[in-house]
Amino acid sequence: MPMPSREVLKEKIVKAIKYSKPRNFKQSVELIVVLRDVDPKSPQGRIRETIFLPKGLGKELKICVVADGEMAEKAKKAGAFMVISKRELLGMSKKDAKKVAQTCDWVLVRTDLMANAGRILGPALGPRGKIPVPVPPNVNIEAVIARYKSAILLRNKDQPQLMAKIGTEDMEPDSLVENAFKILSLLESKLPNGAQNIEKIVVKTTMGPPVEVVG
Repeated sequence: MPMPSREVLKEKIVKAIKYSKPRNFKQSVELIVVLRDVDPKSPQGRIRETIFLPKGLGKELKICVVADGEMAEKAKKAGAFMVISKRELLGMSKKDAKKVAQTCDWVLVRTDLMANAGRILGPALGPRGKIPVPVPPNVNIEAVIARYKSAILLRNKDQPQLMAKIGTEDMEPDSLVENAFKILSLLESKLPNGAQNIEKIVVKTTMGPPVEVVG
């Protein structure tokens, strides 16, 4: 299908928010892309990309950091939700690891601790679609934390469709459109036949009805 225009996408996003009943929490706005003629189990059809949304997600993500020393101190000052030292990591039980996986949206790990983090946290993070992200020891951890506060992981697992949050219902529609186009542009570049591999595009709020995007 041809990619929708920004005007059409904005119209459908506004409609999806309007049709959604008020809830006692701030709903996310989601973009759903159904694929065609793509085998999600093949290397060509497998999508697994970290995307940094230009307009953010409309809510604060919880960034956790596994590090020691100077990086740990800088991460704390930069507003990391949780900082885990090597000693704390090595002492974690499966229950502790599960709590980290449930709580943290992203887990940034100093590269020399990746093997330990993969072994201890990996089994809890994997089933939730989360991955430990390696960061070099000399990286500007403040900048990395700030960047990951607007990051999503786009993946299609074993299904020919993808679902991604593009923000929250109280964001400006134009900002939601910008975020959606960032995702659609990446998909167009990654799919074997670009936009021809897209069957359908849908937008919806967390609890609201789906609104199909056409044109």
